[in-house]
Parts: sequence; structure tokens; C-alpha cells
Amino acid sequence: MALASLALAIAGGSAFGRGAWIHAKAEVAQVLLEHAWEETRDGGARVRPWSWADTWPVARLTAPGHDAEMIVLAGAGGAVMAFGPGHLDGSATPGTAGNTVIAGHRDTHFAFLRDVELGDDVGIETADGTRHFYRVASTRVVDEGDASAVQPADGELLTLVTCFPFDALVPGGPLRYVVTAVKESGPRAGLSLPQL
Repeated sequence: MALASLALAIAGGSAFGRGAWIHAKAEVAQVLLEHAWEETRDGGARVRPWSWADTWPVARLTAPGHDAEMIVLAGAGGAVMAFGPGHLDGSATPGTAGNTVIAGHRDTHFAFLRDVELGDDVGIETADGTRHFYRVASTRVVDEGDASAVQPADGELLTLVTCFPFDALVPGGPLRYVVTAVKESGPRAGLSLPQL
């Protein structure tokens, strides 16, 4: 009985430590990414946040109603998303016409998507300092093989993708949560990205 209790305690401690490490790594990475983003905004191209990084900041994403703000990285592979949300290669460049697709983990950077509602505001700041504003038009759950949400589109869309369900015990799985926002035209009263 004592041996079983010890084994359970070790397994529980290991699981807790792994979960804490993922969150700590995501937070520390955002600080380093913030410095790389500032250099990018000052005219740098493909500024790597650390010497061995195979990615760089491409935009700042905010959801003011959810107190969410993060640097978006180039590429949406697992190694990139361990540090921040990633811009899907081949989708529209942030702030341009088409469908800009950004993916992130449901338990770190994109945890706020759980609470996003239709009509919520989302912002993108590009490297030239331009701020683009979007309004959430739809949320849906799709199978991982359903690529309709990431297809090129007319207009200016921002599509945010994460794993689903949000409270799954095992990461990954066959479902994705998709939030689609449509670019707002003209000045928006009451909506602004934080001044940094």
C-alpha cells in the first residue's frame, strides 16, 4: 500500500511539474518574443528571439475583452507553438486581404478562446505598426481533417484555431475549435490595442 501511494505521488508530481513547465515556458518565451517584436517594429527583418530559434515574430494579437495579448510567430508547427501562437504558412499575411490563420495551444496562449463570443473584438498589429481590428463572426468545432476553415477567402478574415475540447486530459485529439473574425472597416470607437 505504501509503495502504491508513493508511486501515485510521484506520478502526480510529475504530471503537475510537466504542466507547470509548459505554462512557465510559454510565459518566459513571450518576454523574449516581446524584445524580438520591438526589434522587428524598429525595422528588423526576421529577428529571432533566441539564437537557435527557427521562427520570428510576425504580429501582435490581442483580444481586449479577454485580457489576452501575445506575439504571433512565423509557422504553426509544434516547436513554434510551444512558445507562442503561430501563423500558418500559406495563409494570408497578418493584416492583408485573405484568410490569416493563426494556431495556438488550448491550454496556454489560446485558452482565452474558450470564452470568446460572437461580436467580440480581436486586434492584429503588424510590424509596420499598423493596427487592424476584427469582430468575431463565428465559432465552431470541426474535425482535424476539415480544412475548410483555413482555405483562402475573399475579404479580410482572421481565423484562430486550437484543439478541442478545452478541458481534455490528453493533448491533441481529432477536434479543432475555430474562431473566425471579419475585419472591421473605418474607425472603431472604443476599441484600441494597448499602447506599448
